[in-house]
Amino acid sequence: MKRYLFAAAAASCLFASGAVAQQTGSHNPIVKDGSPHRIGAAAHGANSFTQAQARGRLMKAGYSRVGNLAKDRNGVWRGMAFKGHSKVRVGVDYKGNVVR
Repeated sequence: MKRYLFAAAAASCLFASGAVAQQTGSHNPIVKDGSPHRIGAAAHGANSFTQAQARGRLMKAGYSRVGNLAKDRNGVWRGMAFKGHSKVRVGVDYKGNVVR
């Protein structure tokens, strides 16, 4: 009887530790990897970035003089910036991806 209780207690600890690992190991690319990713098309969705955060991601991606940022109807921050000496249209989607 004691063996069964010990085995049941050990199994419950094993399952509980696995559940905690699954909860804390969620895949969130924005939190896990803070570097901006460049993609071809912006993902549509509710964007929780502030204007300052979107500007910061663009500057981290190598753009300068970021201006006129406004959120469009698809939740993408859109604006103008300079890449080197060229003025380009840029955007930041809800995943933090930088688009040009």
